[in-house]
Amino acid sequence: MKKYSFGFKVEATDIDFNGHVGNVTYLKWMIEAATRHSRAVGFGYAQCLELGGTWVAKSHRIEYKKPAFEGEELEMQTWIESIGKILSVRCYRLMRSSDASVICEGETEWVFVDQRRMRPMKIPEVVIEGFKRDV
Repeated sequence: MKKYSFGFKVEATDIDFNGHVGNVTYLKWMIEAATRHSRAVGFGYAQCLELGGTWVAKSHRIEYKKPAFEGEELEMQTWIESIGKILSVRCYRLMRSSDASVICEGETEWVFVDQRRMRPMKIPEVVIEGFKRDV
């Protein structure tokens, strides 16, 4: 499926006690990437609720390659690797803009659930088609 990307700058609040971006911040950025991408294809939180569903994370995986520091410009890429009946695998790649170094790569398994019952439900075809469009 199509890749979505956006750039941003590492802020002082992103830095942990070791002097580089903290682990939880990477997860926050991955979730932000998923949210932005979903909105960009027309299926953000509100639109999914209109279809009776919402996305819930089943698992996250992050592989750290290099540290990132305050003031650095980064680019986050995300894309849908696979999408099934109820589960979607989303991938992420975070790169430093100045030298294209890969900072980390990750993956999330997202389950589409009925918003009221919080039980898995079939991903609407319109949502799947939305992720196939260019953004």
